[in-house]
Parts: sequence; C-alpha cells; structure tokens
Amino acid sequence: MTTTVTSAVLLTGALAPGVAHAQSSVTLYGLIDAGIMYTNNVAGSGGKAGGALWQATSGNINGSRFGLRGGEDLGGGMRAVFVLENGFNVQNGKLGQDGRMFGRQAYVGLASDQFGTLTLGRQYDSLVDFVAPLSATAGTFGDTGFAHPFDNDNLNHSLRISNAVKYTSNSYGGFKFGALYAFSNQPDFAANRAYSFGASYNNGPLSVAAGYLQMNGTQGANASSPGAVDLAESAANGKGGFSLGAQRLRSFGGGLNYSFGPATAGFVFTRSEYAGTNAFGSHGGDMSFNNYEVNGKYQLNPAWSLGLAYTYTDGHVDRTAWGTDPKWQQVNAQVVYRLSKRTDLYGEAMYQHATGHNYVAFINTAGGASSTANQVVGTVGLRARF
Repeated sequence: MTTTVTSAVLLTGALAPGVAHAQSSVTLYGLIDAGIMYTNNVAGSGGKAGGALWQATSGNINGSRFGLRGGEDLGGGMRAVFVLENGFNVQNGKLGQDGRMFGRQAYVGLASDQFGTLTLGRQYDSLVDFVAPLSATAGTFGDTGFAHPFDNDNLNHSLRISNAVKYTSNSYGGFKFGALYAFSNQPDFAANRAYSFGASYNNGPLSVAAGYLQMNGTQGANASSPGAVDLAESAANGKGGFSLGAQRLRSFGGGLNYSFGPATAGFVFTRSEYAGTNAFGSHGGDMSFNNYEVNGKYQLNPAWSLGLAYTYTDGHVDRTAWGTDPKWQQVNAQVVYRLSKRTDLYGEAMYQHATGHNYVAFINTAGGASSTANQVVGTVGLRARF
C-alpha cells in the first residue's frame, strides 16, 4: 500500500497577512520484481564452450526499487517537488546503479500549473521520457529484457544523467515537450556533458513522440569520475564484457502507438551514433545502430494481457577495426496475469539471432553473451508494487 504523510503548516503574523495554509506530503512507493530465468547458452570464461544457465533474478522486467516522492504547495499554482529513488537486487540486497544509494533518480524542483516543471539532479533523458513509453522497452511492457542490443539507444535507461537541469512542459491540447542539460562539473566545460530534448502528442487512440540525446566524453569514464555520464553503470549492466562508450554519442528517434479497443500497435525507430568508440572490450573507429521495432499488446480481459515485439538492429562499424557489419534480430513475447491491482505473475520468452563475422547474440539480462549467433531466454516472475 502506498503510504502518504500529510502536514499542514499555519503561517500567521509577520509571515502573512491573515491566515494561509501550506500543504506538504511525502509518499513512500516501490516495486519488487523477482523471478527465475533460463538462458540456453552463455559463453564460458577463458574461451570455454558455452552452456545453459539457470538464475534467480531481480528485475527481469522492472528494476526493483523503492523511493520517496514529495511536494509542498507554495501557493499561486506553484509546488516544490522532489524524488529520491533507490534501485536494488531483491535476491541479494545489493544496491543497483553501480552502488548508488539513490541511483535511479534523485532530484528537486518547482512545478507550476502555468509554466511546467523545472528539476535539478539525477534524471532521465528525453528519449526515455518521450519515446520509450511507445516502445517495448516501456516500463508497462517488456522493459529490461526487451531492450535493443546493448541498450545502444538508452531507451532502457541503462545510463541515467547526473548533474542535470531539466524542464518539462505541461500538456497543451495533448502536446508536451521537454529538454535537459547536464553539466560536466569539470574545468573543461564541454567534456563529459550531456543534453537532450523531445516532444510528444497524444490525441485519443494516437500517440506520437520524438527525442534526441547527445553525451560527450563517455569513453574511459568510471564510477568515481565526475560529470554527466558514468560508463561503469552501463558496463555493470552489460555482463560478459559487452559495453558501449564513445567520445561522443548521438541518439535520436521517434515512435507512434495506435489503440484499437483492447489492442495497441506501435512502431519505433532509433539511430545511435558512437564516434571514437570503446566497445565490446576493444577500441576501434566509429559505429552506429539503426533500430526498427514493431510491437503490440492485447488486453484479453482485466486479468490477462499479451505482448509481442520484434526488433531489427542494423549495425555499421569501421570495417578496418571490426571487419563486417553486425545485424541483430530479436523476437519477444510476454504474458501477464494480474492477481490484484498491485501484484501480478508474468512469463517472457526472448530469441535473438546475430549475423556478421564473429558477432554473437546477447539478450539484455541473459547473464552473458552467447557463444554462438543465437540465444534463447525464458523467464517467469512475480511483481509486487507498494
């Protein structure tokens, strides 16, 4: 159950003529996602042959988390707002997001009924805010396991943005927009900084959105480095030595959803460009990824829902460094059964096929890269919200 604490502060005398009331509240919330996962092939260490892997997992779909969300009515349609959100592994109790206490989100700001919301702290970029909700990487869909290869476009928010100032508009006839800038916190102002912007439009059954993200200087960053981007966070998520970094990342894309009664169909395109890469444990040239995703959901009844998604990722690399261009195809299927408003059971199946010389399959959260061009993951789990 969501817990809310509310207090009223009476201001009198010199602070205000007459009597005024300032209403404040703090809400404790969270989600716990635990399950069992089977992966048909995970490459062994030291060049050993791959084999099947069974895992007790946390966050097969949604990362387990708890948080505090609060606000204070300042009057005149203005509110002070904040969020502190922690990520953790329910199987072993460890902190997520490279060991941060509030690694998922941590920000404070002002929200206006007239002008929108301005926040400062560790936050999501505009691709995550506007485009991801239309993708199978949405938190209400497949999220973590349905990420595009290596989460190359960050739709699955493998990287949060630190030191960020963010503006999000109110909705104007269904149109909404936002922008973010993250400081490097270094004497070199342009190094290790990020900026992003995006917009969405919702009208009845139709939803469309677009966004852009640029991050500078992610290559060589680590958990102790200052600035907007910490590559170690992505590397920790990319088990098996698969992580992406670059002197400059540019990612942009858009998507649309259309609802037909209980069914929703969607399409998302993103392009990610890595200049001066540090990828897959090696250095070499530039690379880019074009991700084409089609997805659909169907609500059978209030208890049962089904989901299906297909992603084709067309990679382009420096031929001198990498030899051939990689391609990945991934098919995802999901079934969810709601036990109550806050608790559900789920099952997911994922299949990925890679093409290109020496490229292998690697499904997000699989436990490691395959030793071949194919990988299959099956998972069942339980989610509880509070």
